[in-house]
Amino acid sequence: MKLVCKLCNIEITKHLVELQNLNLLNENDGEDYIPSGFYIVGDGRYDRESKGKIIINLNDLINSKHHSDTSRLNGCCGLDGLDGINTVCINNHEIGTENSDCWMAHYVTLEPDMIGWVED
Repeated sequence: MKLVCKLCNIEITKHLVELQNLNLLNENDGEDYIPSGFYIVGDGRYDRESKGKIIINLNDLINSKHHSDTSRLNGCCGLDGLDGINTVCINNHEIGTENSDCWMAHYVTLEPDMIGWVED
């Protein structure tokens, strides 16, 4: 399955499969939170703001870029995701939030109302 931007229908992820073994999630700072190739629906356990959102590995995101509003791109070594949606598709539609700062595990949360699913 792949995810697409709901507004323009461009693919925004590589092929993904739901992660069944949640023991593979990694909360270590500076490391991938979720293995590449997988997604989960956030339950708010690691990040309260992720509840109900799709969480993927940064390396699985395609056809995307950082938001043009630089006030949303805060962080010291990466993006901390604390200032709102900071990731858009290549057509500038908001899709989610990158969390990649040094003091957190790295992942992207995608907004369910801004994305769609397609079979591949």
